[in-house]
Amino acid sequence: MLRPTEDPIAFRFFNEIGIIEQLARTQLERNLPDGLKMPQFGVLNHLARLEGDWSPARLASAFQVTKGAMTNTLQRLEKRGLVRVIPDPHDGRAKLVSITNTGRDMRLRCVDSVSPLLTELLQALSDKEFASALPFLEKVRIYLDGHRS
Repeated sequence: MLRPTEDPIAFRFFNEIGIIEQLARTQLERNLPDGLKMPQFGVLNHLARLEGDWSPARLASAFQVTKGAMTNTLQRLEKRGLVRVIPDPHDGRAKLVSITNTGRDMRLRCVDSVSPLLTELLQALSDKEFASALPFLEKVRIYLDGHRS
């Protein structure tokens, strides 16, 4: 039987990412305002960064979740006035989603609320260490994104 230190390097790499994701999600959700959850913040952040109108199906694909899960997230955000869901003028059966000004404000509140955690992390690890990890992580993301099934 392989010991964890003998596991294939790629397995160990993704295991670390998984553990980091769990720890980060838990810490961030504890600090997000108004009981917002990470999937909701993720959608707000995505819409604020990339602008424009997005179909729920396109958002589901971007987040690698089911259409039902995305619909649930969007309904919760819409109920709070953080996103606007309107009929697609080109396809009466489809919907388009965009972030509202209230949603932009909430995104900024979220970023502000987690800033102390990030500041603390940046005191423990240097900007240089983070910067050196980014190119490799971006390459992994680009590879995985290009090889979705």
